[in-house]
Amino acid sequence: MNRAALLLLADGRFPAGGHAHSGGAEAAVTAGRITGPGTLEDFCRGRVHTTGLVAAALAAAAAAGADPLALDEAADARTPSPALRQTARRLGRQMMRAARTAWPSPGLDALATARPRGAHQPVVLGVTARSAGLTPPDAAHAAAYEAVTGPATAAVRLLSLDPFAVTAVLARLAPDLDEVAARAADAAHRSLTEGTGALPAASAPLLDVYAEAHAGRPVRLFAS
Repeated sequence: MNRAALLLLADGRFPAGGHAHSGGAEAAVTAGRITGPGTLEDFCRGRVHTTGLVAAALAAAAAAGADPLALDEAADARTPSPALRQTARRLGRQMMRAARTAWPSPGLDALATARPRGAHQPVVLGVTARSAGLTPPDAAHAAAYEAVTGPATAAVRLLSLDPFAVTAVLARLAPDLDEVAARAADAAHRSLTEGTGALPAASAPLLDVYAEAHAGRPVRLFAS
């Protein structure tokens, strides 16, 4: 395992565009769902076990060598919100630019050619992980970690929360991240023989509703 590559890929400073997105946290703050560390923890836990699980499984399957175009179609089917589909492809396009510079590979080149407007970010993440010499569980952990760190970082900026308290929230979520990553990696392994139907399709309807409302707001701090 290339531990340095995993750390780099999971680092919030990796120029993949995630800093401009709140993972639904801004809309949840606006709706009064996130008001402090406790409600942030509830939000992140719900997110990682739903959309985070789906993203982790897609990333793990791509890292395992599954057809990324089939996975991209599966991601579309699991993302009912047009705003979130657009966000996922925008983030995928940005990650592709960074990944092809850091870990150039035929797999990344082929996906970039096939999806010039961007593939879903978890799929790009998985192909990137494979190009960097990482394993499917590595990709699943990176995706699960991203599912909670994005909203957590955004909440600090939106509500001026104590960064130490938010870090404690993330520490308490560590067992959930491990569980989700393990489930995602198992589903990804099964998908190699059973197809994309073996991948999770967990949903979070309120996140979809919030995403559509957020996309229509004229003033906002984060793109999504």
